[in-house]
Amino acid sequence: MKGAPESNVHAIRAHRPGSDRNPGMGYDADLFGRIRINRSAVERRAASIGTRRSVKKAHQAAWLLKAVTCIDLTTLAGDDTPGRVRRLCQKALRPIRGDILQALGVADLRITAGAVCVYHNFIEVAVEELGGSGIPVAAVSTGFPAGQISLELKLAQIRESVQAGAAEIDIVISRGKVLTGDWRKLYEEVKLFREACGEAHLKTILATGELATLSNVAKASWVCMMAGADFIKTSTGKESVNATLPYSLVMTRAIRDYFALTGYAVGYKPAGGISKAKDALNYQVLMKEELGRSWLEPQLFRFGASSLLGDIERQLEHHLTGSYSAQFRHPAG
Repeated sequence: MKGAPESNVHAIRAHRPGSDRNPGMGYDADLFGRIRINRSAVERRAASIGTRRSVKKAHQAAWLLKAVTCIDLTTLAGDDTPGRVRRLCQKALRPIRGDILQALGVADLRITAGAVCVYHNFIEVAVEELGGSGIPVAAVSTGFPAGQISLELKLAQIRESVQAGAAEIDIVISRGKVLTGDWRKLYEEVKLFREACGEAHLKTILATGELATLSNVAKASWVCMMAGADFIKTSTGKESVNATLPYSLVMTRAIRDYFALTGYAVGYKPAGGISKAKDALNYQVLMKEELGRSWLEPQLFRFGASSLLGDIERQLEHHLTGSYSAQFRHPAG
């Protein structure tokens, strides 16, 4: 496929671009206030992703291995236990079976998940289990998933999670501020979140399915980036509608325009409902076409997923053997 990361599975050796962290900028409603998104045009463009081109054979294996390195392996359940989190961390360290990597000719490469994402109570467990591996621990914060707690509590949650060892903080924005058009207050709040994060990276969850319009999604993306977000993210995974290609197209184009204006690269994370390898390929194609090769690295692109890894491993095995093994052989955690 034209535009694939490389010609074979060794694509994951590709460079890791360095970029300065987005410092944000002063609030300027003129930069986003007149945005109006044509839903029909967005949906037509989104529908063309994955149909005009296809990723086949060794190219597909390369793309799927790259996707693995961009997965935030996630467990955000009420019945999470330290044991479950430890198992997830071990899967993050060795996400693909060794025999598959050997058969693909990449057993010498260090392939890990992009991060492990947990609730605050399990940060220390995850940090200990990952011990110096370089895999960051991400923690959801600010009253995740609804965000309906006071600003003081939100800031306290962020600070406590950073102190516990989280290298990334996934916050939820106040959707009510979007729906009422209170953009300045949203900016001020996210700016405080960024300050509370310190050296930890800030990933802002828009909850796109609850923002009513694509125009609101674009404007919220701009406000979060202006306030210093390191990533913008679609969803908590708890909404009735989570990541979709139309939402992603709107958000990636906001990232592209922000980069053109400021020179700072902001990352993108689709989350919720992404469970199939084919979905991962479609999102990677979108990133490559809209933002370019550099945005296919975990520094700038993540999947928020809990079951995607299992399907990717099955597809890699099918690529090698021509058949699928049972689903239970490919647990996510």
